[in-house]
Amino acid sequence: MNDSLKLPYLLVAAISGALFGGGLYISQMIDPLKVLRFLDFGAIPSGNWDPSLGFVIVAAIGVMFIGVRIADKRKMPLFNGKFHLPDVKKIDKPLVIGSSLFGAGWGMSGICPGPAIALIAFMPENLLIFLITMFAGSFLGHYAIKWIVANEA
Repeated sequence: MNDSLKLPYLLVAAISGALFGGGLYISQMIDPLKVLRFLDFGAIPSGNWDPSLGFVIVAAIGVMFIGVRIADKRKMPLFNGKFHLPDVKKIDKPLVIGSSLFGAGWGMSGICPGPAIALIAFMPENLLIFLITMFAGSFLGHYAIKWIVANEA
């Protein structure tokens, strides 16, 4: 049986998803205006900048830092046969272009993909448009990477 279909693996995935979704809601990262106020560094002089999501980011980095240190000491995960690490570990043109597009989309909408999925529970106005175009962009990104790599030579 595939490791990813075993009950302990699925249980940990469900608990992780619930923690992530609950954390998004409690930290208000599902509120696009809250995110946009955090990203608006130009509002610092007027006192309208909202630094509170910085605490979310710092906490997430701390948890991930500890998790990576624990994983580094293990031969394999508890509920899977191997660690699934990225194959590409260099900063290349597709990474820079993709992260720039991601950042532009996040900055314009105030919605990141994780919170966008969590927002389905509340279905705010225009979320469906965002989700459809997010999935379309992801689909088209597959072909954009092939085109970028083919034209690098």
